[in-house]
Amino acid sequence: MPSIRRFDHVGVTVADLEQVSAFFVALGLRVQAGPMVVEGDFLDTVIGIPASRTRIVVLQAPQSGTSVELSTFERPQHQPGSPTAMSTELGLRNVAFEVDDLDALLEPLARNGYGLVGGVGEYEEIWRMAYVRGPEGIIVSLAQRIG
Repeated sequence: MPSIRRFDHVGVTVADLEQVSAFFVALGLRVQAGPMVVEGDFLDTVIGIPASRTRIVVLQAPQSGTSVELSTFERPQHQPGSPTAMSTELGLRNVAFEVDDLDALLEPLARNGYGLVGGVGEYEEIWRMAYVRGPEGIIVSLAQRIG
């Protein structure tokens, strides 16, 4: 029986590719590829929308093979989502990262206007974790191993 070989990436469609890319770079991800334009038969076939054109940036955590692919559509224009969506709404809930120092990361995010969705929680003396709402309402889960 065929099987999945590995987890490769999470794709997120955004309106402002530069702003969202800068947010993820500030979290510590590195640009792996892009920005680049993708269009033509390949894209039209895969997403099922003729005459599509997108710009993408692929970012990766320093110690991970998994990446985040950000894309913004130039054709057709993206459809608005809810920038205030809560964790209980259907769809992609959050993008999660393990961090070295949660508090040190939260401070500059807050200074740049990216606040906590709730608060900083501790799970069974193993993890400290917080949800941060980034640009365009993207929720990022940041977790620090403590035990």
